[in-house]
Amino acid sequence: MAADADGGPHPDGTANGADAGSVYPPPTNPMVTALLTDMYQITMAYAYWKAGKHEEPSVFDLLFRKSPFGGEYTVFAGLEECIRYAANFRFTPADLAYLRTVLPSTTEPGFFDYLAALDARAVRIEAIAEGSVVFPRVPLMRVEGPLLVCQLLETVFLTLVNFASLVATNAARHRAVAGPDKTLLEFGLRRAQGPDGGISASRYAFLGGFDATSNVEAGRLFGIPVRGTHAHAFVSSFLSLADLPERSLPRADGTRCDDFVSLVQGKLRQLKETPAVAGWFGETNESELAAFISYAQAFPRAFLALVDTYDVIRSGLPNFVAVALGLAECGYRALGVRLDSGDLAYQSKEARKLFRGVEAAFHVPGFGSIGVTASNDINESTLEALNKQGHEIDTFGIGTHLVTCYAQPALGCVYKLVEVRGQPRIKLSADIDKVTIPGKKRPFRLYGKEGVALVDLLVGDDEPPPRAGERILCRHPFLESKRAYVAPQRVEPLYHLYWAGDKTGKGVQPLPALAALKEQCKQELAAMRSDHLRALNPTPYKVSVTARLYNFIHDLWLNEAPVGELA
Repeated sequence: MAADADGGPHPDGTANGADAGSVYPPPTNPMVTALLTDMYQITMAYAYWKAGKHEEPSVFDLLFRKSPFGGEYTVFAGLEECIRYAANFRFTPADLAYLRTVLPSTTEPGFFDYLAALDARAVRIEAIAEGSVVFPRVPLMRVEGPLLVCQLLETVFLTLVNFASLVATNAARHRAVAGPDKTLLEFGLRRAQGPDGGISASRYAFLGGFDATSNVEAGRLFGIPVRGTHAHAFVSSFLSLADLPERSLPRADGTRCDDFVSLVQGKLRQLKETPAVAGWFGETNESELAAFISYAQAFPRAFLALVDTYDVIRSGLPNFVAVALGLAECGYRALGVRLDSGDLAYQSKEARKLFRGVEAAFHVPGFGSIGVTASNDINESTLEALNKQGHEIDTFGIGTHLVTCYAQPALGCVYKLVEVRGQPRIKLSADIDKVTIPGKKRPFRLYGKEGVALVDLLVGDDEPPPRAGERILCRHPFLESKRAYVAPQRVEPLYHLYWAGDKTGKGVQPLPALAALKEQCKQELAAMRSDHLRALNPTPYKVSVTARLYNFIHDLWLNEAPVGELA
C-alpha cells in the first residue's frame, strides 16, 4: 500500500485485518520485527502455550507514572508505528529457526507451529489520539485480545512510545519557552543515539512543535521541511579571493553581473566610508569573504552565512553585509546570518543594529529585518536566559539537548495486565505510584466554563459516560480525602479505535498525517491552563476516577493484598 509523505497509509476503504499486510505499511525501521523483544516475552509465551492460557482473553494498559523533565504533562507520540507493527506482526521462518536455537531443546515443536501462524488479527487497540497532551496514570493505549499475542506486543510498543513521547514533549517545552513566533530547527542527527534515534527524533520533534530539520532522510520519509547552510569547514577551506574560479553571477532578472566579486569588494569599501556604519569596519578576513561570495554564487536566493569562524563583529558581520548588499543590487535578498558561539544575545543585538543602520544608509528596504539564527548547544535554560537578557534571534537551531533528551533519558512507560478471562487484575506495590488501576476503563477529559481542561476522569467500562452539565464526583484513585465535584461544560472521550483486527473495521480511525498530529499537539496545549504547562513548579493536573471505580479498586485491593499475622 502506498504511503503518504509522513509514512502514514492512504485510506482505501480496506477493513483492518482483511489482509493485515496490506492495510498499513510496515514500521519505518525495518529492525522493528517480532524478534525485537525481550527474551522473557518468548519464554512467557511458551509457558502460556504449555498451560493452555495462550488464547485467554486479556486486556493490557500502556501508561506512564510520571511526566518528564519535572513538568506536569507529556505529549503522546508513537501510536502510528505501534499500529503499523500490529498490522504486520509475523514470525518469519528465519525468526523461528533462530528461536529454536535459543529456547531449550525440550521446547515442543507444536509451539513453533503455533508461532508460525500467529498474527495480531484477534487484537483490538483503542488509544488516545497521537499528538495529545496526556497525564500520568491515564492509559495511553488499551490492548485487548488473546493473552499470548498481547503479551508479545509489549516490548515493541514500549520502545516505540517511550522515546517518541519523550522527544515530542521535549520539543513542546522548547517551543513554549522560545515562543510561537520563533523558528525552531532540529539539528540533532550527528548527536543522536544512532541512526534510528536520529530519524525518530526528527519526526517527533516536528510533531512537538519544531519547524524543520537538518536530517535529509527524515525529510524524505516524513515530509518535514529540511534546512541547512554551511559549516566552519566551508569557510576555512578558502585561502583568499584567488580561490574563486568564477567571478560572475546571474541577476534575478536574467541579465548577468560579470564581476560579482568586484561588486562585493566595492560594497565593502563603501561600508568603510559610510559614517553611519564605518565604526564597525576594520580589516576583515579575506578568506572568509571569499567563502561568503562563493556560497552566495551557489545559492543567491538562499544566502545564509555562518559568521563566527574568525570574529563575528570585526569580520563575519561586515563580510556578510558586503555580500548581502551585492546580492541586493543583483535583485536578491539574503536570508541572514548564523551565530554559533560566544554571547548570542549581545551578538544578535549588534547584528540587528548593524542591519538597521545599513538599511537606513543604503536605502535597501527590509535589510534591517534580515534573519538571525543561533545555535551552540541551546537548551530550555539557554532560551529562558536569552529571553531575560533580550535578544534579536529569529531562529534557533537545537540539537544535542533536544534529540538526546539530555535532561531526562527515559519516560518510563509501562504495559500492565489489567484483566484476564473477564476478571480484573491489580498490581500492588509499597510504592503507591506503581499500583495499577484494574479492569477495563475509559478516559474522558472534562472542560470548564472557559474552555480549559479541568480533569481527566477514568470511568469503568460498564459505567455510563459522564455528560456535560451533570455534576460528577471525581476521586483520586488511591487517596481517600482527595475528591471534588465537577459539572463539566464539555466532555471529550479520549479513546478512539485504531486497530480492529479481523473485524469489519467499522469505526476505525485513520492515522493522520504528521502535519495534522503537529496541529493536534498545538491545539491540545492551547486548551490547557498555563499553570499546568509552566516549566517551573507547574500546578498538578488532576487525574481522577468515578466513585464507583474508586470503590471497586479498593475492594479488589483488599481482596488481593495478603493479611499479615502478628506473632
